[in-house]
Amino acid sequence: MSQDKSIDKSMATLIPIAEAEGIDTPWDRYEKMQPQCGFGELGICCRICWKGPCRIDPFGNGPDRGICGATADVIVARNLIRMQAAGAAAHSEHGRHIALAMKHVGDEGLEAYRIKDEAKLLKVAETLDIDVEEKSSQEIASEVARISLDDFRNQDHKKGCTWITKTLPSERIERLKKAGVLPHNIDAAIANIMARTHVGCDSDHINLLMGGIRGALADYNGMVLATELSDVLFGTPAPTISKANLGVLKEGAVNIALHGHNPLLSEVICDMAMLMNDSAIDAGAPEGINVVGICCTGNEVMMRHGIPLATNYLSQELAILTGAVDSMVVDVQCIMPSIATAGKCYHTEVITTMPDNKITGARHVEFSEEDALERAREIVTLSIEAFKKRDPKRINIPKVKETAIVGFSVEAIIGALTHVNAKDPLKPLIDAIVSGEIKGVALFAGCNNVKVKQDHAYRTMVKELLKRDVLVLATGCGAGAYAKDGMMTQNAAEEYAGKSLLGVLTAVGTAAGLGGPLPPVLHMGSCVDNSRAVQLASALANALDKDLSDLPVVASAPELMSEKAVAIGSWAVALGLPTHVGVMPQITGAPGVVKALTEDVKDIFGGFFIPETDPVKAADKLYDEILERRKSLGLFT
Repeated sequence: MSQDKSIDKSMATLIPIAEAEGIDTPWDRYEKMQPQCGFGELGICCRICWKGPCRIDPFGNGPDRGICGATADVIVARNLIRMQAAGAAAHSEHGRHIALAMKHVGDEGLEAYRIKDEAKLLKVAETLDIDVEEKSSQEIASEVARISLDDFRNQDHKKGCTWITKTLPSERIERLKKAGVLPHNIDAAIANIMARTHVGCDSDHINLLMGGIRGALADYNGMVLATELSDVLFGTPAPTISKANLGVLKEGAVNIALHGHNPLLSEVICDMAMLMNDSAIDAGAPEGINVVGICCTGNEVMMRHGIPLATNYLSQELAILTGAVDSMVVDVQCIMPSIATAGKCYHTEVITTMPDNKITGARHVEFSEEDALERAREIVTLSIEAFKKRDPKRINIPKVKETAIVGFSVEAIIGALTHVNAKDPLKPLIDAIVSGEIKGVALFAGCNNVKVKQDHAYRTMVKELLKRDVLVLATGCGAGAYAKDGMMTQNAAEEYAGKSLLGVLTAVGTAAGLGGPLPPVLHMGSCVDNSRAVQLASALANALDKDLSDLPVVASAPELMSEKAVAIGSWAVALGLPTHVGVMPQITGAPGVVKALTEDVKDIFGGFFIPETDPVKAADKLYDEILERRKSLGLFT
């Protein structure tokens, strides 16, 4: 039954279609995997060398060490930090790509790209201590790109990566230095994890975990530079009204679904779709071209352009089963290879675009910044041709879509607060936290996971926290869940926010000209944009002369799945945040690792992991942490 798999109302239409047509879904494939490997679930299987695989007996009746002598704690720690390395590599490679594009824009120019936000460029230059006197925008952009790329190649171990040291409170930086985890070079932090987990190397689980934390902090560094430079190139998001869920697809339009994470591709496709709209009409699509987003690319274009979000990670294949998606254009990360199989069952062109991210069975149109316009034109043309092959009898677009107010970058939030206090924009937010009108702030991030009913934990937890006057920020597939579920509207604020939180949201929203409250869940962007939440928290910490670990700020990944989410959660802990995970991590076969990450790290960083699969209990635990931090600050209301 669809209601057992997802709270998304669109699934009630599409899952039965999949069943009737014999097309398997992620949920079907999950059921076929049962029972899943118990050793893998506990993390106590090692495949690092070919003497194995080795596995530890969790009941103490069999092997208690691998062939090389590695204990359960060492095996689990190695497996975990390799996940952190992969997550950091994914985000930082995204950041490198953006930085290289900016370098090209600054050095010799690129036909498809330009600096869209001059004010953000100057702000970034100020953050990086760049002298902008008598320099052109292109010259400043080149210097910003050079300094950002230096974070991938600096060899001075005593000098931390520039972006992390320039964007976190000084007290937090000193704490990271003292712990020996401040990265000096993104690539070096990732390579070090791979080197120390080679057979016959680091076999101390605490030392391994600290190396993993350094890699996770490199992930943060790659994320913050990716976000800030993307704003310069593509514009800093501001509040805009959009729509979400699969009802945003249009029967009378060529529907192009953009999926992945890198805005270098999606921005150009959006521009080309506008230029070629008449071609789609001439091809028989009376509504022209309708661009929609999936996953984090969907968040990127939704935040900047108001382009509607079709769905998030777990139901990406189901978008194709509407029969109305003419092309699904993908770049990197969180793209299920199964979309190519689903596309073959329909007329949908599944188009990969990146040289290091191909899918067997999909069409590949290789994209680069230098020929971006030509490749975008080819992709849109393929989409129009696919529309001509569409079978009208197989169209089943769910009549489900919700309004979503999105675009809450740090600049947008401070801009809204400026309407309340122009001289000191943060003061209204600080005053609300001090008075207890806002008890604290919770960041919801992460993925979907078939082990959890899709979007259910997000919805349950946010309702529990909102009624207790906790301000909620959201990114990634969490933000997608809330947009699809109608939690990013003014009506949602009035229905779910506690009385005092609603008062603050209404005061700020009205002053900012929204004619009512801000939404109770503020959409801050894609998964790489988790750095925006840290920027906001750092601004509060600096204004209060406090460290991040002193603030009533918590994080949650209720449905985490990917290596990127593991890295994000790890740097959130290292930055001092109590961090909830709603899917049991694959570490529970190693008591020493569990203790280190749920207890011991608190003394080092102030943050720690809270594993809890029950969303109501998880919300209770996060709220208790908020109250504990308020108490430590002397705030008892």
